[in-house]
Amino acid sequence: MILVAGGTGKLGRVLVPMLAARGLSVRVLTRDLGHGNDLISDNVELAVGDVRDEVALDRAMVGVQTVVSAVQGFTGVGGESPRTIDWLGNRALIKAAEKSAVDHFILVSVQGASAVHPMELFRMKYKAEQDLRTSSLSWTIIRATSFMEIWTSMIGTPLLETGKTRIFGKGDNPINFVSSHDVARFIELAATDPALRGEIVEVGGPENLTLYQVAQVFETVLGKTGKKTRIPRSVMRAMATLLRPLKPAMARQIQAGVVMDTAPMSFDSAATRAKFPTMQQTTLAEVIRRDFNVSSTGVEI
Repeated sequence: MILVAGGTGKLGRVLVPMLAARGLSVRVLTRDLGHGNDLISDNVELAVGDVRDEVALDRAMVGVQTVVSAVQGFTGVGGESPRTIDWLGNRALIKAAEKSAVDHFILVSVQGASAVHPMELFRMKYKAEQDLRTSSLSWTIIRATSFMEIWTSMIGTPLLETGKTRIFGKGDNPINFVSSHDVARFIELAATDPALRGEIVEVGGPENLTLYQVAQVFETVLGKTGKKTRIPRSVMRAMATLLRPLKPAMARQIQAGVVMDTAPMSFDSAATRAKFPTMQQTTLAEVIRRDFNVSSTGVEI
């Protein structure tokens, strides 16, 4: 049995059916059954609980051999934060897995996680990594770059629906984007191949693109152009400061936009490609065609 925490998120909804298709038994940990009912199948069941609830975690761990943590608290739903979910939530999950003598723990982290990163999410993921590495568990850490699917929604959907979109900051900082489908395949591999135990796997996409280029790729694939408005960094910094006491989740997202516009966010995936030559690398154009039902000729299908 594989327990997937965060199984109803963007990555989890790709991963869970992928694991089930291999005939693996999967249990999805969710706080709301209504958010996961569509995932139930012959090989997939739900367990109700929060990663910060010790009793719920003990119950969810029964019969589990592998734990996959794909949780994230960045969006701040229900007062969550990277500290409460990405670190403390993961720490509780790790302790529960140790208590239940789980065989293998797979942690989904972020590429560039470190104790001194300017973004809180990266610092909290790093703390979770250290908790896992010093635990008694056999482990694999998957460090992924930014998900393409999130940014096609943030930048591309407004462009498609309104003919205009917003670029955070100057929009000229190269960022590596990866498809959540590609990340899910690496998790699937880690869950089935013992050779990945004790490994930190850096997973990125084939392209480093600025946010302005993301919008341009979207326009090229769809055959439509739109207005692109830049939000100055100074305005973003001021908004983050003003909103922090009132809407901390929104303030955190705005501050993250500043970091993504100024800090090194590119990634060279050559080493990963060389080590895993059969693993797919999906381009941004391919993700846009798939998610927006567009053929290679630019015609909606």
